[in-house]
Amino acid sequence: MGVNINTNELITILTLTPPGQNIMLVGRHGIGKSRIITDFFETRGKKVVSLFLGQMSDPGDLIGLPALDSNLTKTDFRPPYWFPLDGRPIVLFLDELNRARPEILQCVMDLALNRSLAGKRLPAGSQVVSAVNEGEEYQLTDLDPALVSRFNVYHFLPSCAEWLLWASANGIDERIVLFIEKNSDYLDGGAGPDAGLDRTADRRSWERVSEIIKTEDTIDKTLEKLIAGIVGVKAALRFSNFLNENSGVSPAMILRNFDECKNDLEELSVHELSDLNEGLFRVIELEEKQDTVKDYTVNLEKYIRWLNDTSRSEALAHWTTVYEGSIYPKTKVAVLSYSPYIFQAVIDYVKNIKL
Repeated sequence: MGVNINTNELITILTLTPPGQNIMLVGRHGIGKSRIITDFFETRGKKVVSLFLGQMSDPGDLIGLPALDSNLTKTDFRPPYWFPLDGRPIVLFLDELNRARPEILQCVMDLALNRSLAGKRLPAGSQVVSAVNEGEEYQLTDLDPALVSRFNVYHFLPSCAEWLLWASANGIDERIVLFIEKNSDYLDGGAGPDAGLDRTADRRSWERVSEIIKTEDTIDKTLEKLIAGIVGVKAALRFSNFLNENSGVSPAMILRNFDECKNDLEELSVHELSDLNEGLFRVIELEEKQDTVKDYTVNLEKYIRWLNDTSRSEALAHWTTVYEGSIYPKTKVAVLSYSPYIFQAVIDYVKNIKL
């Protein structure tokens, strides 16, 4: 059994792991491994050098090419293009590690153990992080157990809620955010493993869709085909159907004016209300103006009171579960600051469960 971690846990691990220890992330493609690693270290002022080992055909691509030294007496290796010559530590991100040729992996062994390549050591404080894919759908190279033992290994499984929060904060088209919120199985696949040229959805592909549809008010048949080439036929059809069917209340509408949304909420199922719950947290979490957060909390309290008064206990249970998680700290602070009623409702609900 592997050690499964989400995005928040990965950030903590990156923070606590000393540079002398290597990290290996295991996970499917398109889930954000490279982006998270790069963003984490670059925001802390560290240079990240990414090497795609699956694209290297010769050890020289990694360790540099041999040449005679200045005295023409012995052969030395010229530093490769990426090697730091300024003495400053780097984060060496070895992507596609288990797509590398065996002779490349032999070089990585010395790198992981001694921080050196062909006799040249990385600057003190440098760190090695790798990423690998896992699954029968990939063409992979078996990794030597001795190499794997040089890494702290984590199976990266970022949650849908974490991606939704990131997507909203980074301008992903709101229609995609709402679709994934209610169809989370289409975030990372939706149709089983990749099969050759049959496309399935992943997080990168939804970003590409967002870039295309941002200026399009409607999705016609041609645009549907365009989207299908990015996320796959099943996901594109489901997305198109969702847009045609979905014209109801949104989390932002509830937080702006609950009273205007109340009649629409009466028509929703427990499952649909649970979908809205995540969105309520996300909207508050991303709002920077405290006056707006305070107004949102007033309407959130009305929503929680309505769930209580109308005996929608399953939806309230889901909301409480999300509240107890660790993804939305700003929303928790808002509840503590502006709504004693909601905080007490959470306490009462948890107490009743224990009883």
